[in-house]
Amino acid sequence: MIVIGSRGSKLALWQARHIAACIGGETRIEIIKTSGDKIQDVPLAAVGGKGLFTKEIEEALLAGTIDLAVHSMKDLPTKLPEGLTIAAIPEREDPRDALVGQPLDVGKRVGTASLRRSAQLRHFRPDLQIEMLRGNVDTRLRKLDEGQYDSIVLAAAGLRRLGWQDRIRELIPVEIMCPAVGQGALAIETRDDDGPAQRLARSLDHAATSTAVTAERALLEVMGGGCQVPIGAYATVDGATIHLRAIVVSPDGSRLVKGELTGSDPSKIGTALGRRLLSEGAEEILRAVA
Repeated sequence: MIVIGSRGSKLALWQARHIAACIGGETRIEIIKTSGDKIQDVPLAAVGGKGLFTKEIEEALLAGTIDLAVHSMKDLPTKLPEGLTIAAIPEREDPRDALVGQPLDVGKRVGTASLRRSAQLRHFRPDLQIEMLRGNVDTRLRKLDEGQYDSIVLAAAGLRRLGWQDRIRELIPVEIMCPAVGQGALAIETRDDDGPAQRLARSLDHAATSTAVTAERALLEVMGGGCQVPIGAYATVDGATIHLRAIVVSPDGSRLVKGELTGSDPSKIGTALGRRLLSEGAEEILRAVA
């Protein structure tokens, strides 16, 4: 039997069940509560983003109490604990952010927990009121329906996976709101031991998605960012050609550094674009956030 570790939210469990179905055979899902699930009253960026939703799951992997873990790729730090590996990245869902609720008219209250989203909103729409919104997808939708916010911004992938695509008012173009690194993609993490779980997981890897996400994560790594930094990156793959765009925005939206790069080696493209953005002012922005 393959034991799959997962957070307990509806979305996390959907993802774990989806991978279990893809693997086939006998599986069991072990729910593990993470630090990020326990902290609900402060912005994630204020408590440090690296590993908030993965640390306890990775500890269970290393201890051998689970065989593989299913993560939202955007939650997974670029540096993994020794002995663990990303065994597969399945085909990506829609990577874009989605607006749910009312249109973005002047003065509207928009809820988000993401520093990346709030920074880009403040840059492009300084007329809006950006407010903190924590909780799982269903909790955030409930708070919107209760009138605590006029609109909220969520990942389109999560809404689609949970069957709530009809709640999407607008898909925000990546030119306006660059997605989080790995947004819409899943990461299957296992022990790096060539064991049964790792071998099973490898068969679920999607080459184009893996290449795109590798470029995005290479950029994030060279910029020293976790999952709660005002960095957006999105890569597309067309044959052997990779196109990567990225953006860094100060939390108040006043400063923005962005760039694009095309090439064939995902790690080299990500590293090169990351270094370029750092030299063009992103380093100063990120230092102020840290």
